[in-house]
Amino acid sequence: MCVDQKKVSAMRVLLTAHFDTEKSNEAIRNGTLGKLIQSSVEQIKPEAAYFTADEGERTAFLVFDMQDVSQMPVISEPFFLNLGARIDYTPLMTLEDVEKGLSQVH
Repeated sequence: MCVDQKKVSAMRVLLTAHFDTEKSNEAIRNGTLGKLIQSSVEQIKPEAAYFTADEGERTAFLVFDMQDVSQMPVISEPFFLNLGARIDYTPLMTLEDVEKGLSQVH
């Protein structure tokens, strides 16, 4: 079956990764947490990366342009496998995106 596919531009997303406390404690103790974060940032190339405690857990907020949804497993699995992370992807809009969308509301 042939499906007509349009060229879709990248979508800006916010990746929120909440790290399991026990697994991230162990990663700190064995020296792998910093390496995991560094390799993930190098792979994702976010325009912004923030780290804090949120909902009582170590948390990363990464803003980047997702080229294709097939990137999700490659990006997510290291956090799942090594840190027992809870991951959310949230689409983001710039002011221009909002204005463009609102101009189409009738």
